[in-house]
Amino acid sequence: MPLTFRKSFRILPGVRLNINKKSWSVTTGGKKGPRHTHSSTGRRTTSMDLPGPFGWRRTHTARGRND
Repeated sequence: MPLTFRKSFRILPGVRLNINKKSWSVTTGGKKGPRHTHSSTGRRTTSMDLPGPFGWRRTHTARGRND
């Protein structure tokens, strides 16, 4: 099993800075309501927890960006 690196810092209430080996991202929003994540690789994700075992996620990746 390979080792991975991931660290998350709380900057302000409702704002997190997430760092891993290849990129970083900023997440805004809380547990109730939508969360928006903007990554350094150009990926933008909007997600929301729904009642029960359900969740919703929409991801958009910028074109022309090399990973």
